[in-house]
Order: sequence, then C-alpha cells, then structure tokens
Amino acid sequence: MTTLAVSVEQNVLEALATVTDPELDEPITELGFVRSVTIDNDGVTVHLRLPTAFCSPNFAYLMASDAQDALRLVDGVGEVRIMLDDHHDSTKINDGLAADAGYVGTFGVEAEESLSELRRIFLRKAHTAAMERCVESLLKKTSLEVDKISALTLRDLPAGKDKAALMRRRIAIGLSTCPNSRVLVDEEGRGIAREEVPMRLRFAKSVRISMEGNAHFCRGLLATRYADEEPVGAVPSITNLRSSQ
Repeated sequence: MTTLAVSVEQNVLEALATVTDPELDEPITELGFVRSVTIDNDGVTVHLRLPTAFCSPNFAYLMASDAQDALRLVDGVGEVRIMLDDHHDSTKINDGLAADAGYVGTFGVEAEESLSELRRIFLRKAHTAAMERCVESLLKKTSLEVDKISALTLRDLPAGKDKAALMRRRIAIGLSTCPNSRVLVDEEGRGIAREEVPMRLRFAKSVRISMEGNAHFCRGLLATRYADEEPVGAVPSITNLRSSQ
C-alpha cells in the first residue's frame, strides 16, 4: 500500500470523526455508526448504520449530510457517496444526498423549513453538558467553592479534553472564547448570578446525564442489531481499491 493510499484512508476517517450525532454529541465513528468505507479511483463510498430502523429521520439526514460535507473537504478524495443502510427512510435520504437536494428538497412537505434551529438546539445542549463537566471536575479536584463558580473564567480552567470540548462548543454557537469570559453562562453568553448557580448546575447535570444515558442505550441497541458484525466503536471496514499512480 502506498503512502498516498494510507494518507487518504486516514484523512477520510479523520473527516468522519468530525461528524457528531446531534442528540448524543459524540462522533459517529466512536458510536459505531460508520459501517464501511470503500475508496476507489472515482472517490469514496461510506455506508452508515443506526441503532434502529426508526431513528429520527431528521437526525439521520443531519449525520449523513454532515458526513458528505466533511468528506468533500478532503483533498483529492474524489466523488463522495454516502449511503444510509437499514433505515425506513434510507431510499429517500440516499436519493436526496445524491441529488444534493438539501433537507427540504429531500423530504418535501414532510420537512420543516430547515434543520438550522434543530441543530442549534442540540449544539446548546452539548454546550450545557460541557460547562457542567468542566465545573464538576474543578469541584472534585480543587478547593473551588460553589459560591465562587459564578466568577469562574475560561482562564481558570485547566487545559485538557474537557476544556477543549467546551471551547469547541462555544465556537459552534458563537459564544466568546476570550480567556476572561465566564464559564457558566446562559444561551446568550451572559454570566449566571451567584444565587442562580446551584439550580443552573442541577439543570446542566440532568442534560449531561441524559445525553450520556442515551448514548449508552444507543450503543446497546446498535450492538444487538448488528451482533454479527464488528463491535460498536471498532474501526469501520475499510477497502482501498484505488490504484497507485
């Protein structure tokens, strides 16, 4: 296998890893939703799978469309073909993606005007969960007191995956990433008053636990549905048919 071939495979997987399930806020690669990848001289074909045949068509389309967009940014990948398998709307979604019809063009009268607001709702949920993880980690590992949380700034957060995740989500919803910005904020980026912090944290914790619980449930359903295939979370089947030039 040539160095170029290895690079293409790696770039494809890295691009797919940037696509997340909107409700679970986890990469589709880690959730096991990428079933297979085939690379040939014309481009790349990716087959996706979901925990059930009746997963929300909105979410299914979002993930498939995001995967298509992510792969089209990969240099030299060629034509991108995304196929959603074993879903009750597979044909409709696959045809819409192939035609670049967009969400409304794919679902017609069944569609909402757009998926922009739905996407924003789940980005905000992901941000809420990320805030709680950062604050909870500080409460456990440091002497931070609850009545000081309202004054906590991004500068105060230690470097690591929790802070990196929070920063990505702030960028995604257009919130400030200035080191002096407050960590615990509302949807508009305004700081939370000291007396409101306990209630806000309880709400954020419930959001985070719900997302993590749903992710665990989906993994179980997927593993049961595809018990004869590779375990959930395994690297998807990759076939490289591209001839070296």
